[in-house]
Amino acid sequence: MPKTPPPVSPLPNKEDPNIDLTLRPTEWDEYIGQEKIKDNLKTILSAAKKRGESADHLLFSGPAGLGKTTLAYLVARELGGLIKTTSGPALEKAGDLAAVLTNLTPGEILFIDEAHRINPMIEEVLYPAMEARKLHLVVGKGPSARTLSLDLPPFTLIAATTRENLLSQPLRSRFGATLRLGYYTPDDIKSILKRSAAILGVEAKPEAIDILARASRGTPRVANRLLRRARDFAEVHRESVIDEDAARKTLAMLEIDEVGLEPQDRELLMTIIEKFHGGPVGINTIAAALAQDRGAIEDIYEPYLMTLGFLQRSSAGRIVLPAAYRHLKIKGYEELL
Repeated sequence: MPKTPPPVSPLPNKEDPNIDLTLRPTEWDEYIGQEKIKDNLKTILSAAKKRGESADHLLFSGPAGLGKTTLAYLVARELGGLIKTTSGPALEKAGDLAAVLTNLTPGEILFIDEAHRINPMIEEVLYPAMEARKLHLVVGKGPSARTLSLDLPPFTLIAATTRENLLSQPLRSRFGATLRLGYYTPDDIKSILKRSAAILGVEAKPEAIDILARASRGTPRVANRLLRRARDFAEVHRESVIDEDAARKTLAMLEIDEVGLEPQDRELLMTIIEKFHGGPVGINTIAAALAQDRGAIEDIYEPYLMTLGFLQRSSAGRIVLPAAYRHLKIKGYEELL
């Protein structure tokens, strides 16, 4: 007989603070989805190892939560080296970058998250480091200033960004490969949820997995978050499994509908429909009407709405498409189009 999964414990899980790390894949076989990107990476890394060289610098782009950081750690593991992690906003001055680069060991990986927020002045220091493994620094000020050139060990820079369009062309051109991650298929998300449920020691019914997968926005991070909230719901109600009812009530509690739209997504669509007759309307006008940052709208809300076919970007502005009207159950929308 199959082993019965352990019941959901009503006691706090001591690993919860580090649950994201617990669920993060540590082997290529555990990383579900993004098959083309994985194949490309394996080819690049295998060739580098065969030549005994550091791999080319890599740029990962795509919406948040798709696994860019996980890929960086898998690359480091594959190359058998260490990895240093920083972010664009953390590199405030050239000295910060110089301190990181001069402490690299041969074959080490330098991972820079949010690379589109790197200061342009710091990029100038990064160019020779990427191309010639040279660090050029200006020591002193005024007439006594002099240039100091330091040799750097072989290293691989991996940069991740959610907004590739904000990267300068000189920086983007220095990467050996640019890999763009896309939203995951429903089947991939279901596989991820099943794996995460097994790691968490939670039994989730197939019907519950289907419901959570459809609401996960094609994003593993969102899928795991919804699974954890469903587990919380089961714990509170002393249930031993996450069933269809628990999944639906979890989404209702979070105000997430069956396709993953959150209150902010619906507010964005309804604002365009009610205040601007469905569009077209400019992004700055939308941001002002919602009292939201333009970047948040472009990075967080619009990509998924466009994937669903609910929103269109045009030269004249944003337009709400018929599929959104049908999903929001707005009657007589044909007259608005």
